[in-house]
Amino acid sequence: MFKALKEKLKNWFKKTEKEEIGKKSKHKVDKILIEPIDKIPEIELPPEKERIIEELAPESEHKQVREEKEGKKSIFTKVKERLTKTEINESHFDRLFSELEEILLENNVALNVVNSVKDKLKDKIIGKAVKNNKISEFLKERLKDVINEILVEPFDLLKRAKENKPYIILFFGINGSGKTTTIAKIAKLFLDHRLSVVLAASDTFRAASIEQLAQHAQSLGVTIIKHDYGADPAAVAYDAIKHAKSHNKAVVLIDTAGRMYTRENLMKEMKKIIRVTQPDLKLFVGESITGNDATEQARTFAETVGIDGLILTKADVDQKGGTALSVSYITKKPIFFLGQGQTYDDLKPFSKQDILKNLGLD
Repeated sequence: MFKALKEKLKNWFKKTEKEEIGKKSKHKVDKILIEPIDKIPEIELPPEKERIIEELAPESEHKQVREEKEGKKSIFTKVKERLTKTEINESHFDRLFSELEEILLENNVALNVVNSVKDKLKDKIIGKAVKNNKISEFLKERLKDVINEILVEPFDLLKRAKENKPYIILFFGINGSGKTTTIAKIAKLFLDHRLSVVLAASDTFRAASIEQLAQHAQSLGVTIIKHDYGADPAAVAYDAIKHAKSHNKAVVLIDTAGRMYTRENLMKEMKKIIRVTQPDLKLFVGESITGNDATEQARTFAETVGIDGLILTKADVDQKGGTALSVSYITKKPIFFLGQGQTYDDLKPFSKQDILKNLGLD
């Protein structure tokens, strides 16, 4: 994940190192000022004459001469220092950002997210004077700041689950996003930390889904609560929570039917499940490789039923990584995990620092 985006950002930073920003706007000043300053002759008086002049001249004149001499020196120094720096203006920024914009769009970052990055970056660099040989480093740090602001650091899920028993997590997303497999991976994570788990097979629209979750439950050695195909999904979830409370189970993981966010009746049913179960955490599961589609799905689910966080599957296949930035910005919610394979241990906790590192911005 982020491999392609990292490589393109790296090349962009390298390119900015070679460019002299504002060269055209200052070449005339260079010609007039830098050359004469470097060639100003040093005027030296013989020691004896210098001493006599100092003795004869009034103190006020000494002071004036010293101030004028120091003043001229400071002016020349300031001019030279100024010419080694560039104050980034609007035109410089537009020229710099045009290529960055293309890089972000090519790597599945949604257009409105790119526009937000542009606005945030603009606020941070317009009007700033930067040494010409530090332009790349300066841009890198400011882009890092912007991405830091977009990404939301997830809270400690294991700690939260230990403090609130039973801790109820509801999973939803569209068909084929890897939701059921992800639930099994989360169950394994809790088991590894000595937290007991109950699975709720609330995807009653597909008999195959109930069987799939039952197989995971058997492999992991955890309890599964299931009803017949076509049963009320909210009733299954309710029974699972009831079982967890009576048997002192730590976590309830509720599977739901994959549903298109455009199907109004299915979204109404999801609202009913939420109303009945009152989950502690609502997680949207989406495929990172679907880019803008995953972003739109996350946005619609967030607006319709509300989400508390996300899990992105198939992150090992996604070389671009723009989906993570997009869904974080759109939902303003944390990404908790990245699914990276098919085994129960192929679940990577999401970390802002890891993402910055993957982008070469650490």
